[in-house]
Amino acid sequence: MKDKKEVKKREFFNKKIRHEYEILDSFEVGIALTGVEIKAVRSGRVDMTSSYAKIMNSEVLWLGGNINVESGERQRTRKLLLHKDQIKKLVGKTSEKGLSLLPLKLYFKKGRLKMELGVGRGLKKYEKREKLKRKDIEREIATSIKDTRYKKQ
Repeated sequence: MKDKKEVKKREFFNKKIRHEYEILDSFEVGIALTGVEIKAVRSGRVDMTSSYAKIMNSEVLWLGGNINVESGERQRTRKLLLHKDQIKKLVGKTSEKGLSLLPLKLYFKKGRLKMELGVGRGLKKYEKREKLKRKDIEREIATSIKDTRYKKQ
């Protein structure tokens, strides 16, 4: 019997988005890419930090995503693949003031590249500070609990 190859799970996160925005909802969408772009993504040459999504002419487009390809455009507009009812939901949600479409994560599912697209609201500076304070407090509590466990033993 042959051993099955271990498949590397390639996931690319947009870490800055979680800090800058409050994510209200998320969708799994496909992306229309060329073969060269898929090879570049598989090898890890992708940058999502300054990218966003926009709805134009009843199509959802990914703008600002940088896929490092040797030849061709790196930051071209790429079409996101959704059903019409999903697009209608997104149009309804993004029509509210302050909500925008944000790419959260790129990953492969059954050999196809998928994107997790989120609907988010931008955070104010004071909200970001409160979020960081909460994180610090939770971290301190967790370390103090660990310390008390070790001292008892």
